[in-house]
Amino acid sequence: MTIKRATILGTSILALALSACGGSSSGSPAAPPGGQTGSGISWTQGVFEPAGTFKDFCEMPRSGTNDVAGSYLHEKHWLRSWSNETYLWYNEITDINPASTTYPHPLDYFDILRTDATTASGAPKDRFHFTYDTEEYEQLVSSGASAGYGARIRILNGTPPDREIVIAYVENNSPASNAGIARGTEILEVDGESVATGDADTLNAGLFPESDGESHTFLVRHNGSGTTTTITMTSDIVASDPVLTTTMDTLGNGETVGYMLFNTFGTSGAEAALFNNVRNFAQAGVDHLVLDLRYNGGGFLDIASELGYMVAGPSNTNGRVFETLVFNDQHPTFNPVTGERISPSPFHSTGQGFSVSTGTALPTLNLDKVYILSTGSTCSASESLINALVGINVDVVLIGTTSCGKPYGFYATDNCGITYFTIQFRGENDVGFGDYADGFSPFEGAATTGEPVDGCIITDDFTKSLGDSSEAMYAAALTHLETGNCPAAPDAQPDSFVTYAKPATFEDGNLEADPRIANRNMVLNSRILNRPE
Repeated sequence: MTIKRATILGTSILALALSACGGSSSGSPAAPPGGQTGSGISWTQGVFEPAGTFKDFCEMPRSGTNDVAGSYLHEKHWLRSWSNETYLWYNEITDINPASTTYPHPLDYFDILRTDATTASGAPKDRFHFTYDTEEYEQLVSSGASAGYGARIRILNGTPPDREIVIAYVENNSPASNAGIARGTEILEVDGESVATGDADTLNAGLFPESDGESHTFLVRHNGSGTTTTITMTSDIVASDPVLTTTMDTLGNGETVGYMLFNTFGTSGAEAALFNNVRNFAQAGVDHLVLDLRYNGGGFLDIASELGYMVAGPSNTNGRVFETLVFNDQHPTFNPVTGERISPSPFHSTGQGFSVSTGTALPTLNLDKVYILSTGSTCSASESLINALVGINVDVVLIGTTSCGKPYGFYATDNCGITYFTIQFRGENDVGFGDYADGFSPFEGAATTGEPVDGCIITDDFTKSLGDSSEAMYAAALTHLETGNCPAAPDAQPDSFVTYAKPATFEDGNLEADPRIANRNMVLNSRILNRPE
């Protein structure tokens, strides 16, 4: 995977030349250490060769890449050294011999290269350790396209006998929308298997097709009418629309509210989508913004920085820090991935070249207050935005439930056709705060699980369309705007959401336990500093 040059956090992500990875940039490929099988590689506990020594020596080298013939042992030694060099909690990894037959494949070995520590709430500190096929990952982040039906599936309960699945939203002109699927549609059966109690493998295969052209049959109950129908959908390569819905509503005092459903920072097109829709709001003169991030798992930090500037404007952001990266204690001054000096990232006031030309001035709303709708799927770069705005004293009002708790990020790193994601840094805002591993929680005076932010506890309302002023979370924001208070009787039950941590075993019939599904969800809930071309 090549890395596109991009200005990130006030520095430049340099193209990772082959020579920097321990390979040869010209002439014949270097010979793999320990021979082609790696049998001559030694291991001493606590002693690490440079990661570049083992980079790109592969059991199954790909043609047309930097790969050369090596072995799984080379790949595992690279993972060990790379983790020791860049993992945020490198000194909490148990150093196990890569030659151990307990971990025969690099994916098995990568799984143990993380901390076992927990957060204050008792949750695993590292719930975000995953991999992705490099080719699929490049397609996903470049266009937002992947095989599926264009429906965001919300697993309210993944464990039998009480599994429950509803549709959160559908993409326009997708197989799901063409089949009459809409927000709130409940999935009852997949290919004849009951969602509540059926075989998890069958359900996952139908709900999350691996490729386009797969046909699966569903029994669904439609929201509103309550009628059930049987439909067949054929998967396709569907591109996600980052900004799926916008509306404008008028308060009783005549002020205008702009509502935006923004679902990902993780595609290049998100930059242009934000640019166009914020410009429309600015031209319309909206007085308030409700930013719906309830399903936004994150993505590119540069785009999050741009949105922060577009919301707050130059007077609030000039000279202020969007985020400063903190790496492990071996790297207090220089970024261990790029080798560049660590410096704070500003709020970007111009396009960064994702899909808006570099240097293009961004539109602004110049707001001192913003309403953000959140759930447990509000993650990573979305939380960076919340933290950054709070850090410059923009009044953030959080409506919904506690966000996922991911103040961490990584550089997506390819080796031998697998892109690895390991936590490499923590982000801090303008006042040096970045400790929200249990998320941000709407605060109404009672104790919260996560970092408290002024707001209202409201659960996701699947009975109404997103952007409908009567939908519970948006309605609560409108109520708070007009009265300064939460609705009289908020629903205080926590929202159910997909758990992105991969469970230790996959034998309980839990739909969320399938590693293929867990990794697909994980890539949508990330804070990424580099992007494939």
